[in-house]
Amino acid sequence: MGKMSTPEKIMATVFVIALFLWMISSFVGLEASTVAFLAVVLLLLTGVLSVSDILHETGAWNTIIWFSILIFMANELNTLGFIPWLSKALGSSLHGMSWGIVLAVLVLFYFYSHYLFASGTAHVTAMYGALLAVAISAGAPATFAAMMLGFTGAIFGSTTQYANGPASALFGAGYNKQSDWWRLNFILGLVYLVVWGGVGSLWMKVLGMW
Repeated sequence: MGKMSTPEKIMATVFVIALFLWMISSFVGLEASTVAFLAVVLLLLTGVLSVSDILHETGAWNTIIWFSILIFMANELNTLGFIPWLSKALGSSLHGMSWGIVLAVLVLFYFYSHYLFASGTAHVTAMYGALLAVAISAGAPATFAAMMLGFTGAIFGSTTQYANGPASALFGAGYNKQSDWWRLNFILGLVYLVVWGGVGSLWMKVLGMW
């Protein structure tokens, strides 16, 4: 492809700087969004990007607008107490059942409730501890319950195009229709639950986790 041009070299340098700052962001008190903003500013100042280039990224603007709205709505559900109330109500309704049934219901609830969230971190923060407490109080082995809910918190990121940051970026590329995304990931969600909840629980039994 020939030698790297000056803009390409600058782009590579800015990328390395941004990656380094993201790595140390928690130590120096920088938000990830601040690092991204600094990277864009550097690209503008060096002429690698122009204001016109940024304005014409309609897919990115579309993603950031509806994604910010969805994050706001999900945060408000938690702030107003709806999510904690829903978790407690579920725990009360499962009182007296065997721990296996309770854990299975909690995993399904945890997975499909992600349709209400636009952030994996927000979902885990709001529900993981409460659901784990319900599972343990029902008699489920603590390590097994923690692992099952932990796995669920990793696999529900594909449920919707707003499920997390990477999903939004992938959807924003424009290669998939929203209907296809929801339909295919609903099917894949069932596969994930069977693999992790079914086969995974049997394997953890072999390992002696429960």
